[in-house]
Amino acid sequence: MNKSEASGGFLVFLFGAVTAYLSLKMPIGNFRAAGPGLFPLCLGALLMILSFIFVVKTFMGAEAKGKTDTRPVVAAASVARVASFMGAIVLTILLLQPLGYPLSSFLLLFFLLRILGVKSWYRNVLISFSAAFVCYLLFVQWLKIPLPKGWIGL
Repeated sequence: MNKSEASGGFLVFLFGAVTAYLSLKMPIGNFRAAGPGLFPLCLGALLMILSFIFVVKTFMGAEAKGKTDTRPVVAAASVARVASFMGAIVLTILLLQPLGYPLSSFLLLFFLLRILGVKSWYRNVLISFSAAFVCYLLFVQWLKIPLPKGWIGL
């Protein structure tokens, strides 16, 4: 079993559980009239289900091979990457009100791409800007969802 993969799966499962738990403190509503807690609840449940499947497959794959991967350096790098992901998400949540949705979503995607190892600055900026712009058009302009505007005012 690759310990780095299993530990990353456990961290994602834990993050999904915390997300689902905190979303239950908000009104859920239903799918026709969604409350602010519905999307985080669905996201947390999906993270928990997918990470559980991933960890089970990791354990089953290791048993089928009959060996374990005990390289601690790889495990530490994987845990550091997952921790960086979660840190970027927490930082984005903290900066959402002051920066606003478009800028915070751009920065989140930019940093997540860097954490994933996309080294091209041009590509990161292009993908991050495109995604933030499309999300802004979809949620704010078309669906008329009031998202935080921040100091930019968008």
